[in-house]
Amino acid sequence: MDQLPPSLEQLIQELSRLPSIGPKTAQRLAFHILRSDRTRTDALAQAIVEIKTRIGYCERCFNIAEGPLCGICASGRRDPGLVCVVESALDVLAIERTAEYQGLYHVLHGVISPIDGVGPEDIHVPALLERVGGGGIAEVIIATDADIEGEATAVYLSRVLAPIGVRVTRPAHGLPVGGDLEYADELTLARAMSGRRAF
Repeated sequence: MDQLPPSLEQLIQELSRLPSIGPKTAQRLAFHILRSDRTRTDALAQAIVEIKTRIGYCERCFNIAEGPLCGICASGRRDPGLVCVVESALDVLAIERTAEYQGLYHVLHGVISPIDGVGPEDIHVPALLERVGGGGIAEVIIATDADIEGEATAVYLSRVLAPIGVRVTRPAHGLPVGGDLEYADELTLARAMSGRRAF
């Protein structure tokens, strides 16, 4: 766009590189930032700089953290014998919103995907095996997505964890609350039926 100043064009281009932000949304965001007062734009810029300089990964579970350990690993109120394996830090947030789970986590930062050239050594599987092999963990919950890569990762993890002697479980999959049977796909319905429990 020749009619836009180069600095505004650059901001639009950078914003459009963010996930779920297309060119039109990037343009709206850039113009919103342009219209905002200087205090708000400085606060936004500072917040972006802060997360890049202060946020890293937990040494134990690889969740996001501002220090050597994340808030969950540093908490004395969590069950250290229960570890939930997830694909990303966003999955930790989703599980934490339920306020039901009181164990620890292990964030893989990906899934095994031979097509994409991602093997167990490319995600935090070796660290998980070392952690579980160190003792003190009674159960590992493998909470990867129910897609092909997530299932393959779950199967692989269950196989490599079996010799350690730890209990390996998977969250139940099935019908969502408020869902209609007639609209459920076959795999979801099959899992709901096989994972049924007493009333």
